[in-house]
Amino acid sequence: MKSRPAAASAAFVALALAGCTSASGTPAPTHTLTVYAAASLSDVFVTIGGDFEARHPGVRVRFMFAGSAELAAQVSEGAPADVFASADEAQLKRVGSLMVGDSEVFATNVLTIVVPAANPAHVTSLADLADPGIVSVICAPQVPCGAATQSLATAAGITLSPVSEETSVTDVLGKVASGQADAGVVYVTDVGRAHDIAGIPIAGAASAVNRYPIGVLAGSKQQEIARSFVDFLLGPSGRNTLARAGFGIP
Repeated sequence: MKSRPAAASAAFVALALAGCTSASGTPAPTHTLTVYAAASLSDVFVTIGGDFEARHPGVRVRFMFAGSAELAAQVSEGAPADVFASADEAQLKRVGSLMVGDSEVFATNVLTIVVPAANPAHVTSLADLADPGIVSVICAPQVPCGAATQSLATAAGITLSPVSEETSVTDVLGKVASGQADAGVVYVTDVGRAHDIAGIPIAGAASAVNRYPIGVLAGSKQQEIARSFVDFLLGPSGRNTLARAGFGIP
């Protein structure tokens, strides 16, 4: 089933919020939209959520950021979410029976190595992360960034030797930024999310592109507003914000 036009959804939101104005003339928040989103979307989605709220007075967007696999498990268990945005299509398919209408791919991303700015371990390539003398961290294989990392390693004939496998790119990034690890594998869009770190391109990274889908959950009690958020993300404002953050736009 195709999504209804953004204008129709926006019109519904305007009608739904009519009459919800305080004595001062400022619309009071009357709807809270809960969006479950992959950890790698945290910064850019907060910006997009603020833009959406500004255009839809009376709506507050509440985000839950975590690894896509963890979020999919929570949705499967009945978590009260309205929208789910995953870092790959496999995790969204896990909850496909719980979605309403079509999901849509709104962004793409590729992996990079991240190291402390001084790069004390002198990491230069993915092959260096096979050295047990280098303290490296990656995402767990069930997580989208982990699945893509393994795909790149397999294609290059490399057996990685991480000290830990994390449930989200945020955890990988945090361990590198805090000095607990010499290197990690995250998305290129994550490099700007921490101070004093640097990114090192991975040869062939384009062969393991992650595609980010988003959809409305059937259990949502405010599906029209949820659809309006999705349409806003897919529209010019959302796409421009994603592009500025370094995401690919399909």
